[in-house]
Amino acid sequence: MPADPDKLQDILGHSFTDGDLLLQALRHASTTQVRTRSNERLEFLGDRVLGLVMAETLYAQFPREEEGELARRFAGLTSRDAVARVADSIDLIDFARTQDVDPETLARSHASVAADTMEAVLGALYLDGGIDIAAAFIQKHWAGLIEEDLRPPKDAKTALQEWAQARGLGLPTYETLSRTGPDHAPTFVIRVSVQGHGINEGTGSSRRAAEQDAATGLLQILGGGQ
Repeated sequence: MPADPDKLQDILGHSFTDGDLLLQALRHASTTQVRTRSNERLEFLGDRVLGLVMAETLYAQFPREEEGELARRFAGLTSRDAVARVADSIDLIDFARTQDVDPETLARSHASVAADTMEAVLGALYLDGGIDIAAAFIQKHWAGLIEEDLRPPKDAKTALQEWAQARGLGLPTYETLSRTGPDHAPTFVIRVSVQGHGINEGTGSSRRAAEQDAATGLLQILGGGQ
């Protein structure tokens, strides 16, 4: 049974005027046949709220960095992995309303559900309290990630693309080989190739995650992209 959402309000540092808004943010699409009653629309909004706040935060905090460096930081800090880490830091999944599944499926889908729910909660914070309330939460809970590594992060897809471009090759090609599992816990298999320089397959709970996994493996095959 999900934890009491009133306790989540204490963690978020905001008392909701519209309590139903928070409940919707915690409602996974797998629990309702009417998708507009799930947290997907709030997730869409929260992703944009996070993007705006993070862009402004990085712009102010790193005044000497160029656009490309800021963009790499932004990509890392708004990635599904980063959002899921923040969700886990406040045990957000304990409050989520999700379909009952077996432990193996739950473990496989954990990061995806946690990240989606976190973005939905950000959307709810914005609608109920405004941008300042949402920004206060983001700046507090992303501070550790910002300070964790001051070098602008570069994800595997970006690194592989730069490796190919530096050698005058075409852009890496990504192909979806399969999508299996239920809607709330899918598994994607993606193949990436760089013309004349190798092929690799990756898996993940989203296309983006599977593409990153495939790119990471191909970089290793290519010798770390050197």
